[in-house]
Amino acid sequence: MSEPHPAARPGTAGRRVAWVLLVIYAVAALLMAFWPEPVDRGATGLLDRIERLIPWATYRRVEFGANVLFFVPLGWLLGVLLDRARYLVVPIALVTTVAIEGIQGELLSQRTASIYDVLANVTGACVGLILVSALARRHPGL
Repeated sequence: MSEPHPAARPGTAGRRVAWVLLVIYAVAALLMAFWPEPVDRGATGLLDRIERLIPWATYRRVEFGANVLFFVPLGWLLGVLLDRARYLVVPIALVTTVAIEGIQGELLSQRTASIYDVLANVTGACVGLILVSALARRHPGL
């Protein structure tokens, strides 16, 4: 990726907001990732109804999509904070999600580690990175 226009770099206030949002996101992500039981346990009935209404919306697809969406903010926020080093966003997302899945698989008996979660999470971070990069190119004053 090429160097963003200097005016596209967020100011001090924007970076401060991004840091605060990243901390809030990280706390929420850690709570969800390391909750002792599956966070979707109470949604089984709803997911079954959705699948009956929309047959292609299987549990696996809905879960994959939810994981993609959940990691979009990570890619976005890291893209803002690492404006000169956005190439680090994907490796950070990969290491983060592999660590989460590894800990789930080893330490949380009711949780399941999944390569599909790693793929979905990194995909979500990439979507966030692409969105912030595209926005910075279209609106150099941001």
